[in-house]
Amino acid sequence: MDLNRFKPMDSTRVLFCVFSILAQILAEQEVENLSGLSTSPDKDIFVVRENGTTCLMAEFAVRIVVPFDVLAMNGIDLITEQAQITVPRGAEIQGKCGSTEAELQISWINDAYTFRLFFIKEAHNVSKGQDVFWKINKIQFVYDTKEPSHFINAVNPGKHTASSHHLSALVTPGGRSYECQAQQTLSLISSDHHKGVTISMSEVRIQPFDIKSDFMFSEAYKCITDQREQLEEMLPLILGIILALIIVITLGVYHIRQKMTANQVQLPRDRSQYKNM
Repeated sequence: MDLNRFKPMDSTRVLFCVFSILAQILAEQEVENLSGLSTSPDKDIFVVRENGTTCLMAEFAVRIVVPFDVLAMNGIDLITEQAQITVPRGAEIQGKCGSTEAELQISWINDAYTFRLFFIKEAHNVSKGQDVFWKINKIQFVYDTKEPSHFINAVNPGKHTASSHHLSALVTPGGRSYECQAQQTLSLISSDHHKGVTISMSEVRIQPFDIKSDFMFSEAYKCITDQREQLEEMLPLILGIILALIIVITLGVYHIRQKMTANQVQLPRDRSQYKNM
């Protein structure tokens, strides 16, 4: 039997299988930048879908402050300036979903900037069973100081990576989304001479796991700051209700006492009238 006649057919089958697998992978995952639907000009909306179902959703406004060195006027000394960077509406996104790990990657200006959020879901044994929660365990920002719109006359321009260390942020009970309108600030350490990069996030709503309905967040878990602000907003109303109840109770007690006093027999003040009673 001539085995050579099977080689072209086998090669064709292999290529067909490879292309089929690649096509299947591409078809299974979709990423969408829906920032154009945001009512806030600073807030971005990102969605990752797999197998036709939403598996990761994120809404937030982010501002990144990056220090960089430039030459002073004397041409010898270095001075540090700061670049204020935000995510543009046309940013490209990639995502990765999993049962215990997820990732959101946002890139813009030909990959001159890349912002990555890494999520992890954990379970701890407690007396009542398992305590399941998710959190951000790593943030990474890659930036290129050769990019002129934010970095002007940077010394030794090139790509740098700023990363978090031992991060545990946005800790949220399993099956719920995280919501925080207040600004939160996180610090990263850059590969550029260990400079500190600041990430400020606000108007945050994120859920990287256990999304039950397509394009719909699960019940929100509000951050402590929002809870405190909500309590402060409700406090005058609560105090007003308590004060109104005190007034109503006081008036009620006064009315009842007046009624009881009116029904009592009036004893004469003159002792001489007692014998006629």
